[in-house]
Amino acid sequence: MSTLNWQWLALHELDSAALYAVLEARQQVFVLEQQCLYADIDGEDQRAYHLLGWNNDGGPRQLLAYLRCFAPGVTYPETVLGRVLTVQSARGKGLGRQLMAEGIRRAEQHFPGSVMRISAQWHLERFYGEFGFAKASDSYLEDGIPHIKMLRK
Repeated sequence: MSTLNWQWLALHELDSAALYAVLEARQQVFVLEQQCLYADIDGEDQRAYHLLGWNNDGGPRQLLAYLRCFAPGVTYPETVLGRVLTVQSARGKGLGRQLMAEGIRRAEQHFPGSVMRISAQWHLERFYGEFGFAKASDSYLEDGIPHIKMLRK
């Protein structure tokens, strides 16, 4: 299993190449692969921290995993993790688990003691459950995909 080089940055700290890689990955996964026509550029990135997982194989720099994190009180009372993704070419290698572990670690470091919230695609309930998230709502549609609210205390 390969490891990633991590960056945890506010939006203004991202260079143009990193920002482009983030927007490209989010478009590829959420808009094209999942066929969700929604406003990914939602005006919220400026208020979030961004966790970027870059390849660590000596080749050209490639973004393989990403999530964004909001401090408690910014969007909800809890710390919020969202836009969680692993690019298609990197799936099946355990990078999604590394991403969640690193995202939780960074969120706990920056916002100690805060409950974490995630709007999880329904079929990923067990995956997020492995990280201590518990179902906290009935299923609801978000961008045409069944989701559930999950909390981690």
